[in-house]
Amino acid sequence: MELNSRPRWSTPTKFTVSLMMVAVGVYLLFRFSAVLPPLILAFMLAYVLSPLVNRMQGGMRLPRSLAIFIAYLLLLGALAVLAYLIVPPFIEQMSGLGGDIQRFVRSFETFLGRRWVIGGWQINLQTLIEPLRQAVQTLIEQIMTNTVNILADVLSSMVWVIFVAVVTFYLIKDGQKFNRWLEGLVPPAYRLDYSLLKEEISQIWAAFFRGQLALAGVVTIIFTVVCVGLGLPFPLAMAIFAGVMEFLPSLGHGIWLFVASLLAFFIGSTWLPLPNWIFMLLVIGLHLVFEQFDLNYLIPRIIGRNVHLPPLVVILGIVSGALLAGVLGIFLAAPTIASLGVIARYIYANLFDLDPFPMIGSSPLPPPTLRWWQQAKGKTPLQLTNSTERGNMP
Repeated sequence: MELNSRPRWSTPTKFTVSLMMVAVGVYLLFRFSAVLPPLILAFMLAYVLSPLVNRMQGGMRLPRSLAIFIAYLLLLGALAVLAYLIVPPFIEQMSGLGGDIQRFVRSFETFLGRRWVIGGWQINLQTLIEPLRQAVQTLIEQIMTNTVNILADVLSSMVWVIFVAVVTFYLIKDGQKFNRWLEGLVPPAYRLDYSLLKEEISQIWAAFFRGQLALAGVVTIIFTVVCVGLGLPFPLAMAIFAGVMEFLPSLGHGIWLFVASLLAFFIGSTWLPLPNWIFMLLVIGLHLVFEQFDLNYLIPRIIGRNVHLPPLVVILGIVSGALLAGVLGIFLAAPTIASLGVIARYIYANLFDLDPFPMIGSSPLPPPTLRWWQQAKGKTPLQLTNSTERGNMP
């Protein structure tokens, strides 16, 4: 029996098999959901370290395994230096947090103990003190309980740390083979589309990972100087908090401002001779100015415009990501939504017979990819396949 005479699958058969594969994939996703966070961390780490490994392998003529080992050592050294610079002063500041919290509670009780007259109505907020005290106490107990549980999980998760390190090693070492294997699964007629989609999505994630880390560092430095200059309580802790909040687009600014406003109103400046309410207005005003500077200058220049999304979409994505994947879902919400938007645009264009890549020629795709697309545009699928096998595809 000749190979070409084999009967082809009918459309219902293809549809049924596709549904079965999706069902099996969803089952495996939920069955082995505990492995997903370490795998995601391994992919993230491999994505961040791969450029460094490629540079060392190409520039220093090192074996790839040795370059990966050196990259690991550099990463560990950078983390150790960062911990040495941040942890001691951070602990020193947090050591006095208990007394400041008590002072904060007393100030809050004094604020609620006042009688407010609005429109002839006398409002006594004293009745809210006890429920609020109980709510705060319950919240603190839950936080402490969760903190203990988290520390226990960290101590018992060394196996996962080794797992992440091993998987990251092989992802970096065999990343090119893995990419070629994925590319081989794509039908020849669609390899051009696959390459362009991969390039555009890769830019989104590269801008997010490398740019977000740089942005968080810049924001931390700026806030350290500003918080010390203003006399905001816990300046280093609030500066680090501001850098971390940069990973939550649109939502992080509001969270930081809420916490800083409470500190400014109930504790005040450590050295500026200003009433607390005026100091709070000063903090709010300066943060609003910084927010515009961040959105219009820092983010476009450090991260780029690839991950820019409407604020409402980002907030809904963060909430959905938190429900689906916890902390990792919050962290990866923005680039995931942007990537899904690229895929959705491609599907929409093909459904309505539109050009799925209308931005070619004016898009931020790098020149090598753009030149390759322009050369491949007039080729037949067979010619495109041959050029791909010769390694001309980026």
